[in-house]
Amino acid sequence: MKKIAPFIFLGLVILGLLLILSGCNDGRNDSALNPQTGAGGSMARFAITGNTLYIVSKQSLEVYDIGDGANPVKTIQKDMGVGIETIFPYRDNLYVGAMDGMYIYDNSTPRDPKLLTKYQHIQSCDPVVVQGKYAYVTLRNGVTCRPGNTLSSLDVVDVSNPAQPVRVHTQPMSSPYGLGVSGNKLFVCEGTKGFTVLDITNPASPLFKHTFEDLPAYDVIVRDKHLIITGEKGLFQYKYDDADNVEFLSKIPVL
Repeated sequence: MKKIAPFIFLGLVILGLLLILSGCNDGRNDSALNPQTGAGGSMARFAITGNTLYIVSKQSLEVYDIGDGANPVKTIQKDMGVGIETIFPYRDNLYVGAMDGMYIYDNSTPRDPKLLTKYQHIQSCDPVVVQGKYAYVTLRNGVTCRPGNTLSSLDVVDVSNPAQPVRVHTQPMSSPYGLGVSGNKLFVCEGTKGFTVLDITNPASPLFKHTFEDLPAYDVIVRDKHLIITGEKGLFQYKYDDADNVEFLSKIPVL
């Protein structure tokens, strides 16, 4: 994981910049579902909604006004302790993944998000994505997360009331990293063990469909019928169909 970490970081920065630009011009009106500008992976450490940039460090959430792109202004910094890992905006909330739980912020005032609650779990790595009333959280054991922890799983959390999240389902996973969601499909990256597709026709109870063991994956961005995957030594683009066929399209090497 130490060897792949720089690739993940660099890859997601590149993807974030590219998709932020494309998100401004794709002609779709998704603001009712998600005010995020562009798209980022579940392991991203930054996100943009409108004219506001959010960055999570290991200990804090920093908020910047980027209305003047040449002169960003920090509006506030939220100290959050240690082990902060990821950020995912959805509707009027921010979902921040940490080593000991998921923080949910009310983001109705984008320049000053307010903490609503913290969903706590056993200490473990914690990417998160949200669709509808459910958050999907992967918990992974590992040296950088919690030495000796043998639990790796996928949790489904009901966030219909963001101030009172409730876990409604959990199931074991092999080695989950990042994840993505679109429609009735949930995609979970499992590092060197492959790329897993789950059916969430019942969103509270994902059903295993297939693992592509020859497709190492660490994070994924889902756009329409396309997957942009951070894999070993590069960024890979695939397309998929309703029968869960995955077809390779292109690769951007990251050396």
